[in-house]
Amino acid sequence: MKIDPICRMEVDEASALTTEADGATVYFCSEGCKDRFLTDEGARLTRTAYDLVIIGGGPAGLTAAVYAATLKMDVLLITRDLGGQAIDSRKIENYMGFDFITGPELVEKFRDQLLHSHYVEHLISEVERIEAIDGGFAITTAEIERFTSRTILLATGMTRRRLGVEGEEQLQRRGIFYGNVQDLAFVQDKAVVVIGGGNSALQMVESLDRVAAAIALISDTELTGDATIVGRVRRQARVTLYEGHKVTAFHGDDGLRGITMRRIGTNEVRELPAEGAFIAIGFKPNTGLVMELVETNDRGEIRIGGDCATTQPGIFAAGDCTDAFGKRIIIASGEGAKAALAARQHILQLRREAKARR
Repeated sequence: MKIDPICRMEVDEASALTTEADGATVYFCSEGCKDRFLTDEGARLTRTAYDLVIIGGGPAGLTAAVYAATLKMDVLLITRDLGGQAIDSRKIENYMGFDFITGPELVEKFRDQLLHSHYVEHLISEVERIEAIDGGFAITTAEIERFTSRTILLATGMTRRRLGVEGEEQLQRRGIFYGNVQDLAFVQDKAVVVIGGGNSALQMVESLDRVAAAIALISDTELTGDATIVGRVRRQARVTLYEGHKVTAFHGDDGLRGITMRRIGTNEVRELPAEGAFIAIGFKPNTGLVMELVETNDRGEIRIGGDCATTQPGIFAAGDCTDAFGKRIIIASGEGAKAALAARQHILQLRREAKARR
C-alpha cells in the first residue's frame, strides 16, 4: 500500500492514480487529490479555513460530504477511515436500491461516489479538539494541524461497548472478539458464544452458522432485532438460545476456554465451554469532542432538532452519535443529507447578516 500525500489515505499501488515528481512515483486516491498535488500549492494540504468541516466518515458523514459537494459548498471532510461501522456489516437488507448488499460493498460505493463522482477535499486523520472561536470553530487534529470553519457537522458515529467482566480484557484477540468479519477464521469448527440480542448479534450468528461447530446466543433480554432475522436465527438448528442470561466471566489462560453466565433475577449460574466469544451488545456515541459545547442526553447522544442543529449555533450532527430515532445505515445516510442542507442554510443566513451590517 502507498500513502496519498494530499489526504494521507492508503491506496493500492496497482490501482492508484500516479504522477512523477522529483524522479519518484507519487500515488493518489483520486483525480481530485492528483489535481491538487499538481497545482502551485504543491503536495501539501495548505488550506486551513472552510465554511463547513465534516467530522466522521461513516454513512452519515459521507452522505453529507456528497450533498455538500453537489451544493457547491466550501467543505473539508476529516475522518479516521471511510466507512465507519458499516464496514463490519455482513448483511444489509433493503437499503434502497438493493435487496441485499454487504457492508464492504456499500462502503465501496460510498467511497467511489465521494472520490470520483463528487470529489470532496478530505483528510485521513483524527480530530482531537474542537473550540468555539470568534466567527466559528477551530479544529485540531492528531497531527496538530489547525483548521477553522464557520460550521461543523459532527458524524462520528459510535464505538462497540464492552461487558467489563472478569477475563474480558486479558482474553481480547485470544478468543474474545467484537464482531469483525475477519475474526470468523479463528473459530472454524469450534464452539462459540455470541453475546447480545440486537441485529448486530443476530447477523454474527448467521455468519458463524457456516463456520462454528456450535453457537450459544446469550442475551439479557428477549431478542430485540428485526423480526425477519430473529425468525431466521430461531430456526437455526445449531444455535442454542439463552435469553434472560448475563455473562459474568470469561475463563482461559492463553486462550478462551469457557464462560460463566447467570440467569437474570436469580442465583442460577451456568458454565459453558467456548473457544470463541463475539460481543455485540451495542455501541456508545463518540461525542466526547463536543460534550462541553452541545447538549447531550443521558446516553451521551447529541440532542438535535428536526434540521440536525444542536444547541450550539453552527454545530450540526447526524447519524448514530445523535438522539435521532433508529440506528440504521439508511437513517444515518438520510440524516447526513439533511444536516448538509441545514448547514448550507445556516451559512447563507450568516452571509445575509454580514451583508446587512455593511
